[in-house]
Amino acid sequence: MEADQLIVVSVLVGALILFSVDFWRYDVVAVLALMVLAVTGIVPADEVFSGFGHAAVVTVAAVLILSAALETSGVVDRIAAHLTAIATRPLSIVAALSVTVAAFSSVMNNVGALVLMLPVAIQVATRHGISPSVVLMPLGFASILGGMTTLVGTPPNIIVSTYRRDATGSPYEIFDFAPVGLLVVVAGVILLVLLGRILVKDRGAAKVEDALEQISAYMTEVTIPAESPYVGKTIRDIEELGGGNCSILAMVRGDQRRFAPPRYRSLMVGDVLVVEADPETLQAVIDAPGIELTGERQLDAKQLISDDITLTEVVVKSGSLLERRTAAQLSLHSRFGVNLLAVSHQGRKMTTRLGRVRFKAGDVLLLQGDAEAMPDVLYRLGCLPIRERQFRGRRSPALFPAVVFGLGLAVSALGLLEVQIALVSAALIVVLTRHLRVREAYERVDWSIIVLLGAMVPVGQSLESTGVTSLIAQWILETASGAGPALIVALLLLVSMAVSNVVNNAATAILMAPIALSLAESLGYGVDAFLMAVAIGSSCAFLTPIGHQSNLLVMGPGGYRFGDYWRLGLPLSVAVLVVAVPTILLVWPTR
Repeated sequence: MEADQLIVVSVLVGALILFSVDFWRYDVVAVLALMVLAVTGIVPADEVFSGFGHAAVVTVAAVLILSAALETSGVVDRIAAHLTAIATRPLSIVAALSVTVAAFSSVMNNVGALVLMLPVAIQVATRHGISPSVVLMPLGFASILGGMTTLVGTPPNIIVSTYRRDATGSPYEIFDFAPVGLLVVVAGVILLVLLGRILVKDRGAAKVEDALEQISAYMTEVTIPAESPYVGKTIRDIEELGGGNCSILAMVRGDQRRFAPPRYRSLMVGDVLVVEADPETLQAVIDAPGIELTGERQLDAKQLISDDITLTEVVVKSGSLLERRTAAQLSLHSRFGVNLLAVSHQGRKMTTRLGRVRFKAGDVLLLQGDAEAMPDVLYRLGCLPIRERQFRGRRSPALFPAVVFGLGLAVSALGLLEVQIALVSAALIVVLTRHLRVREAYERVDWSIIVLLGAMVPVGQSLESTGVTSLIAQWILETASGAGPALIVALLLLVSMAVSNVVNNAATAILMAPIALSLAESLGYGVDAFLMAVAIGSSCAFLTPIGHQSNLLVMGPGGYRFGDYWRLGLPLSVAVLVVAVPTILLVWPTR
């Protein structure tokens, strides 16, 4: 192995390790890998940032903007409400939810489709007395499956299409993925419906009411007496008694009760404060001179809700402002006007030192704040309400964004325009007609994905330019000596599956597509069967919660543990393999 090949392999192995341990964000790891290859001269200086202008990157950004327009239009919610209304039993509920989210994710970003359906799924399950944990994992898996059916359903399909264009001169069309993808979806949904209730562990995800009962044990009332040094000071001064680990949930002054009072509110003699914290912090507040314990009467956390103040249960999304930070670092109350009442991590409620809890994607939080401002606050924080849909601002007319998106897809399918041009034009129309504001369009693009793709494209190209792909392809051929195309396709699909469970699916496609092309060239076969295997395999992250954002989103609300995913994910992966390999070879012959 030559020096430049050794550098590329070392960088990729290091990147895969960093991706899997999740010490740094995946976009940071991708940029780090790119910079190492640039500094060592493997990637030429004039090509280092070429990936950010790549057709796949532009197309993914356009799909994210159009998905946001569909989400805010309300059309998807209306369809979901009608379809899920017919479900009354566990099997029919899982079937209706899975089919609906799979259909949505075929034409919009699959994470966006799940975001729309998650509150619906929880409401339907609760209404029929079913634990949300029974339906949420199948819902998340179905959103991943649905993305396999069209070009725009998931980033790996878009990436694989651009590699086909580079290899053959023409990319895949919008519905070229449908023959294989639809059969995989049908088989997958059937398995989810029949085996989901058996294989998914019922974690009995906590409800808001349960959290409120537990919070009551961590609340007390204190009074500011006449001789208190805190008269004339602010609520912030009381919170600092607890080292930033307590929250003032309400203030009673005379006959008036103010919920979630601002930190700058001055204190007066006789003010009664409702304090929430862990027992140690509560004791520190009570023991402070000038603070009196009001009494031993039982406090009811349900009294923290009023017409203006709401309690909202939310899940932390991947890439959220909260991720890897604490409530104290973010100053949640002073900056955003919300109080953190409880945190649930993988179904386990955490009440000790809430101000110091470092949030992770998938955590469920219980927040108290102004009802009118809450939707905007949650959007800024990057959280998803999981009990009811909340919309920021006005709702645009339901049909227009869907019509524009459909026209963009049709123009591309007819070959009138390249897909990236058609979809960017559609996104521009949506913005120009103010069905999505310019600021919202920029905000709704997941820039971590864009940075990941832009950085990984040159990294993937370095595999080819240094000959690493040829070495890997040769090793695979020697390992599978005498094997037919079916075994090679199955092997590619399996390796792509394995990588996608620890690495972002888009990065998996970028790494595996050049290897697929090199294999096809070495064997003298057509490229389509091998690229389709990579596309399907890159989207099959069913064994771990870290392989796909959809898995992370349902983790907290479903109360799942890390090891819960393989129970349903393994048979689902096997089903995809059994269905996909012969279908790929039938639809895309190797010769």
